[in-house]
Amino acid sequence: MKVKSIPSSWISRDGLRLDCNPYMSGALEARIRLEKLSCRKERLADLTCGYEGGIYNGPHFSRNYVEDADHGVPFLGSSSMLRADLSYLPFLRRKDAESPKLSHLKIQPGMTLISCSGTIGRMVFTRSDMSEIYSSQHIMKVMPDVAKISAGFLYAFLSSKHGVPMVTSGTYGSIIQSIEPGHIANLHVPRMGSKEDEIEAIMNESTANVIRYQELVCLATDKFFASVGLKDITTSEWNLSGPDIGFQVNVGNSNSLRALNFNPRYEALKETLQSVPWKPLAKICESGTLTRGGRFKRIDAGPEYSRRLIGQKHLFWLQPEGRWIARTALDTDVLVEPGTVLIAARGTLGEHELYSRAEFAWGPGVELAYSEDILRARADESIMPRGCLFAFLRSETAFRMLRSISVGSKLQDHHHIFRALIPVPYPPMKVQQEIHSLVVEAYECRHRGVALENQARSLVEKAIEENS
Repeated sequence: MKVKSIPSSWISRDGLRLDCNPYMSGALEARIRLEKLSCRKERLADLTCGYEGGIYNGPHFSRNYVEDADHGVPFLGSSSMLRADLSYLPFLRRKDAESPKLSHLKIQPGMTLISCSGTIGRMVFTRSDMSEIYSSQHIMKVMPDVAKISAGFLYAFLSSKHGVPMVTSGTYGSIIQSIEPGHIANLHVPRMGSKEDEIEAIMNESTANVIRYQELVCLATDKFFASVGLKDITTSEWNLSGPDIGFQVNVGNSNSLRALNFNPRYEALKETLQSVPWKPLAKICESGTLTRGGRFKRIDAGPEYSRRLIGQKHLFWLQPEGRWIARTALDTDVLVEPGTVLIAARGTLGEHELYSRAEFAWGPGVELAYSEDILRARADESIMPRGCLFAFLRSETAFRMLRSISVGSKLQDHHHIFRALIPVPYPPMKVQQEIHSLVVEAYECRHRGVALENQARSLVEKAIEENS
């Protein structure tokens, strides 16, 4: 429970509003602090340009998804916009996306994306590699007029601890909360002179690093398959390769009687991978590591006494948030070694769900704790470098194979026997080392990009606090 005393003048200046949100969120404190700044301040609406003045979301519409990239465009939702790797976005039908009704939903570099329905105030700065992506109506776009303000500085301010409370203060709704463009149009943006150029340069370097991360992880996977004369499958190739019904199979044992575990598409993938040098997944991983984490009681604590616990939802975010859990409640199996491949190991078989997708623990990711629903796959480096194994497990091929060995009713899990037997192609060792280096460089770039974004935000916050 949060308790806070406020002066009656705050209620008067906020239109006699009596709900708690404006007063508990820190929005009024942020607004008062900005009013005390001696620098020039301008309305957000006066610093934007483009469709609807540059601050807009979109209409409600039926989402028609397609499987082939030739007939669709990558589509971003208010949750998926937070992901680091945007390789696996669903495809919205191109005909709909490019229609007059929805064409303005196309993302442009330099925009600030704000989640405006459900969880309010999540923000992402758009990069040049996102220019072919369209977003949902649950994402508000702020398009800066670069002749008046730099895009990176505006994002750093809006996403700062002073900007976020003011953005979210206009939230309305009881069950599904929302904000509208008009709620932030009058938000005041402080102008900081040459400091804006410094922050813009930092944000440009940040986005360049994140773009490089995306390029390198994709290159690593492509090189992995090419080195053994194969090619990773696409979503459309998988979905068009035949149905999972109307087939016969000689099981031969009682490990499983579920048809999904023997579907022809899965068997065809196995045959393809076994046509080149390969090893079973369990033979590549260190003994005892191809398992999920243990269960434990969640006891919340302050950051100084705890670790940030990451579940499947936050595992794939560019900046995972998670929940602070007391160190005394955590066992050692919540921690992972550098290079561990983390796989979402419980979920449903929805086409766009994250169940069976993979992530790589490196740098700051090693300092986090991971929930029991995440599978740990740690390669024995005398057999295969860990980055090389990740390059395979992040592929569409590995994703489809992991999905095919699912067991369970509502929530799915991976069959432990079939999981150990998944064939992993085995490139020449020199190539494996090169692939590992690509993955490590990718994650170094990613973490550098995140650190630079946080630095830009901190500079804005420091400048405001020093001058108010």
